[in-house]
This record gives sequence, C-alpha cells and structure tokens, in this order.
Amino acid sequence: MTTTRTTTRTDPMSQTAGETTERTTERTAPASDTPPDAERLRRWRMVLGADSADSTGRTLTGQDAAMDGALDALYGGGAGKKPNGRGTGGRSAGLGASAPSVARWLGDIRTYFPSSVVQVMQRDAIDRLGLSALLLEPEMLEAVEPDVHLVGTLLSLNKAMPETTKETARAVVRKVVEDLERRLESRTRATLTGALDRSARISRPRHRDIDWDRTIRANLKNYLTLPAPDAAMTAGSTGPTGTVVPERLIGYGRSSRSAKKDIVLCVDQSGSMAASVVYASAFGAVLASMRTLSTRLVVFDTAVVDLTDQLDDPVDVLFGTQLGGGTDINRALAYCQSRIARPADTVVVLISDLYEGGIRDEMLKRVAAMKASGVQFVTLLALSDEGAPAYDHEHAAALGALGAPAFACTPDLFPDVMAAAIEKRPLPIPDKEYQP
Repeated sequence: MTTTRTTTRTDPMSQTAGETTERTTERTAPASDTPPDAERLRRWRMVLGADSADSTGRTLTGQDAAMDGALDALYGGGAGKKPNGRGTGGRSAGLGASAPSVARWLGDIRTYFPSSVVQVMQRDAIDRLGLSALLLEPEMLEAVEPDVHLVGTLLSLNKAMPETTKETARAVVRKVVEDLERRLESRTRATLTGALDRSARISRPRHRDIDWDRTIRANLKNYLTLPAPDAAMTAGSTGPTGTVVPERLIGYGRSSRSAKKDIVLCVDQSGSMAASVVYASAFGAVLASMRTLSTRLVVFDTAVVDLTDQLDDPVDVLFGTQLGGGTDINRALAYCQSRIARPADTVVVLISDLYEGGIRDEMLKRVAAMKASGVQFVTLLALSDEGAPAYDHEHAAALGALGAPAFACTPDLFPDVMAAAIEKRPLPIPDKEYQP
C-alpha cells in the first residue's frame, strides 16, 4: 500500500507547507492561464507527491518540479532512501548524509517557501533525518534560517561543537536574540514601567509628590456645589460653581536610585525547555536593562548556575547553559531563596515542566515559605509560542493549592504576567485548560 505525502508529513507541514505550496505555485501559473480542472489536478499532484499521484496524470515542470523535489527530499521516501539520495524505487530525491546536498536543499527551500515554512521544514529535517551533526559545520549554519528552535538545537550541541563552528553559531544565535529583544523590549518596558509606578503609589504623599490627576479622579464623588455668590460678582457667570474635596490624596514615593522590585528568573534547562531558555534569556536582558528592577537569572538541571553577571549579553547567557540532563527544582529554589533580601518586593518566576528529580516535599515547602514571607511566586510551564508542554500534573496541582497556579505563557503575554505580579494582582492565566 502506498503512503501519500500528506500522511508522511508532520502535522505543522500538513497544515502549512502544503497550503503554501499552493499559494506559491499560483504565482507561477495563474488560474486565469490554466483550466480549472488542470489547476486542481496540479495542486493535488503537489500535495500527494510522486508515489501516490499517478492517478492525477499530471506532470510537473519548471519551478513546480523543483518545489516538489525539495518537499520529496524531506517527506517522500523514508526507509527507501539510500545514503546517496537514490531510493530503491529509482528516485533521485533525498538529502542523504552529504553536507553539500543538504546545503543546496536549505537554499532551495528558502527560495520556494516563506521563512515560517522554512523553519518548520528545518525542524522536521533535524528530527526526521538526524541532521544535527551537520549543523556543526560552518557552511551549514550559514545556509539555515535562524529561529528559536534552531538556537535550542545549537545550544544542545554546544559541548560537541568544534572551534571552527563556534563563531558562526554565535552569529546565528545573536541574530535570533537581537530580533527577540527588538520585538519584546518596547512592550515589556512600557508595561512594567506603568506597573512599577502604580505599585509605588502612596496614600500620604508630600505636597510636591501628589498626583493631582488621579487625586481629582478618585475624589469626584466628593464634589460640592458652592452657594451662589453675590449677584454683583456673578455678572457673566454661566452657572453654579463647585469644588472637589480631596479626602484621599494619591501620589508616588520620591524617586530613588535603588531598584523598586527584585526579579528572580529560575529557569529549567532540561532538554524539553530549550525554547523557554532562549526567551527567558532575552527577557532577562531586557529586565536587567531597567534601572528600577534588580534582575537575577538562575538556570538549573541537577546543578544550579547563576548567570546574572552575564545578562548584559544574552548570547553569553545562552552559551552558558547546558541543555539536557536531570532536574532538581528544590535545589534551584533553595539557591534563589537564599538570595532574597526583600521578600515583599520580590517576584520569583519558576519556568519548568515540574518533573522534579529532587525532594518534592521540600520543593513545596520552599514555595510555601517564600509566599508566606511576601514573595510573589509565578510558575510557568513554558515560556514559548508552542502552548503547554508535557508537565507533571501532580506537582502543578500542588503548587496551585499553594496559590502559585502553573500555566504556559507566550512571550507576548509575559509582560502582562510580570505586571500583575509586581502589582500583586491576580495573574492573567491565558487558558484554563492549562491550569491544574
């Protein structure tokens, strides 16, 4: 029984690459120049691939054939491929184990597909064809489309990476990180600056520290209409006058050079958390650049590493991580707890899938102790665009019972989560199905 290309693709490709193939080929052969039935057969031929498309009677030529070959090299052969790319059925498609052929293929897919699809296909090539080792070659890295997942793969290969490749790898990582910082910085700064100002609001300000706009708004209920004055004094008056009685004054504390809040990012660097480590490093750099925050970044597996002194360069932070290995959340939280000097002004963010290899009861006791001392504790199962990962439901439920609900968070939502924690408001949990 033959297997169609649509069934051999991973889910993201079946929803993305096929659709994009149709859109791309429409540009090369407009529907107005092609009979509707022929265009429909052409599209089915592109989706099904050569093995299962004989019934379409459609032969691809030109760019259509080149696109089909790029797709077939990744999704259309599997076990039938030989190392030189020739299958048992006589096909010439395939990536094999040749770095030059992979480099050409990477160039082809960047020509035929948009970057979002290219990134999915690269991920599939790494997963399906075991191309991780080839990423250790500089010419390969120069051909890839950088994204967060590629950075995670490079970090996992860091210890095996030869010196000749490290500078190229750092350039790839830096491109991704700088793009993330540009995308995340403005909104993070705006959101957290407002939250910090509101959290510092005081109810008995000095006269020069009164926020008159908010004070007037808060006291509008105390508006009093004044008695009408002497008629001789009201010639030209348009109506009754009144005043606001400021029973409640609102203002801000006097500016200080010291940080208003302490932020501790405690990040699980096990292999499944690669994307979260990348995003956490970018956010850590942004938070560290805000003078009103004191930011600490701690990564852990079975050991704990404090990378705070490297936050000025998130690329150094990422290459200081070691993806993979076990997990000891209790040890990591013990270290973070020992560095807390102002509990009431501290936010601890644990980013982990909660698969604890340490002492579970001690971990929960530490979270309870931190919360009892006034620490705002946030548990994120992931900091990425992929949604909730596999995680330990029992530990998540236990943390939720302590008032630290665990949920997945996208990078776009992270500033709002931090703002709520700083202001000690309920956290904006994005999807209840991720809440134990």
